[in-house]
Amino acid sequence: MRFRRGLIIGKFSPLHNGHVHLIEQARAQCKDLVLLSYAKPDYPGCSTKARRHWLATLFPDAVRLVVDDDWLTERRAAGLPTPFVCIPHDDDPEDMHRRFTAWLSHDALGVTCDAVFTSEDYGDGFAQVLTEVFRHPVAHVCVDKARSAIPVSATALRANARLRREYLPPCVAADLPLRVALLGAESTGKSTLAAALGARTGEPMAEEFGRELWVERDGALSFADMLTIAQTQIAREDQLLSQCRHMLICDTTPATTAFYSRKLFGKIDPELERLATRSYDFTFLCLPDIPFVQDGTRQDEAFRAEQHAYYEDLLARSGIAWAALEGTLDARLAAVEAVLESLSS
Repeated sequence: MRFRRGLIIGKFSPLHNGHVHLIEQARAQCKDLVLLSYAKPDYPGCSTKARRHWLATLFPDAVRLVVDDDWLTERRAAGLPTPFVCIPHDDDPEDMHRRFTAWLSHDALGVTCDAVFTSEDYGDGFAQVLTEVFRHPVAHVCVDKARSAIPVSATALRANARLRREYLPPCVAADLPLRVALLGAESTGKSTLAAALGARTGEPMAEEFGRELWVERDGALSFADMLTIAQTQIAREDQLLSQCRHMLICDTTPATTAFYSRKLFGKIDPELERLATRSYDFTFLCLPDIPFVQDGTRQDEAFRAEQHAYYEDLLARSGIAWAALEGTLDARLAAVEAVLESLSS
């Protein structure tokens, strides 16, 4: 063993195989290992409770501490010295994070380390602060900074659900609700299906904000509204994830907003174009095999056919997991449930 005790700090939001590689490398070089985690704000599906569970399941022999503002409040209520009013925000200065981490280890846990393991540039400065606080040398060990061993990041995983099965440990993947997207041209039963699926499963549904805004504005939307619609739709999804047991039902995706932006204005905001690539664990496309119903907000059957062709081309090119739905509402529900059962098995 090169070191008596090693230290790793991370948001672990979510905890992925790159983190596992870093921790395994540290365990191979240290007699004891301390794992610290905090994040502010919390990321959808990656609560303090979830991260405690993941670390305990994967690394039961390590010293583990996952903290949040509630944990600090409980310390103060117990009369324990707590110099920090709240945990640092992700955007706070690096030195604040270093001092907070040093306090967690030295005062809250009552241990010091002689090595800190990271895969980041900040490691050297981190080790310097730990050396100062611990009053003995602390080395920085950088592991796979180029991400060549495990080519993934938590940021990429949060944005791309397709990566989850490849890069998440099973206990982590099982805790993250599936994001299930429903697509469909006008008058193809998409929203009806979403509501029925939510009622049958008891899972929350991210309703279609674009349609709500269209009705509210009586169809008078601006080009700037397109980006707002996509951003609001994503915000709804993220807010609802904490209420999910197994999945979140998404009644449309930003790809729909991108279609309307091009159709209505002949252009698309670059940020909306990026958001339109947002991925989901599985996507269902409602086929236009039911009668077209004009409710006063829709175009016509020709428009519906054009929109459906757009979705088919998009899904064919994207390489994402998807399935077409046809027939009655009951037939579509049965098809969705069969796919979801296979995904969870």
